Amino acid sequence: MKREFGIIGYPLAQSASPAFFNNKFADENIDAEYIPFEIKSIDELPRILEEHPLLCGFNVTIPYKVEVMKYLKGISDGAESIKAVNVVKVTRDANGNTILTGHNSDVIGFTRSLEPLVKGRHKKALILGTGGVSKAVAYSLETLGIDYLFVSRKANENVIAYDQLTDDIMDSHTLIVNCTPLGMVGHGVDECPAIPYEKLNSSHLLYDVVYNPENTLFLRKGAAQGAQTKSGYEMWYLQALASWEIWNQE
Repeated sequence: MKREFGIIGYPLAQSASPAFFNNKFADENIDAEYIPFEIKSIDELPRILEEHPLLCGFNVTIPYKVEVMKYLKGISDGAESIKAVNVVKVTRDANGNTILTGHNSDVIGFTRSLEPLVKGRHKKALILGTGGVSKAVAYSLETLGIDYLFVSRKANENVIAYDQLTDDIMDSHTLIVNCTPLGMVGHGVDECPAIPYEKLNSSHLLYDVVYNPENTLFLRKGAAQGAQTKSGYEMWYLQALASWEIWNQE
């Protein structure tokens, strides 16, 4: 029987995962289908599982990377540390009960994509946003030995606000990672995080986890100041491959 995989999130217009996996299945003669499940509430997940008994795994995107955890029976060490899940493996016990196990492949994709760009160059980073993917980025930066500050619209414990980005902070934190959905198709392609772009220069690297479009306003404004830029497409591609590996583990 044809296996099923998929992705849950809202909205999903920006997701390249269905095309990527269905093309992979066709090219490699894999008897499977990848289905987008655009749901307005995580509470719809049990219905999806009931209606799709051949579902073997699914990806999780905005805004459910944290909320999905309440449905899990198990979680990998990395996902537990990050407190966010973007890959779920679906298995069933002898009685037919569904068992969901959570993983995080964002950290795999981000680390492999970023590491060649930062060796010996960037010691401090700004992480824009505090959602699920920002936790994976922070975990990755720790493994790479890079200090970081979280930045959001409002300051709170361990988070500074955009209007607190001083000249000194901008000069010393030369890696800036956008973990917000701003600039993404479906979330305002003409928007970008409110950092002081005029304080950027050629010593900065701007990394956007957004991959659709590849050249976001955040990256364009950074490039205009001479900064190096990197889109999230490679990160997305590498984490997609990691998802497939997770779903097919024995």
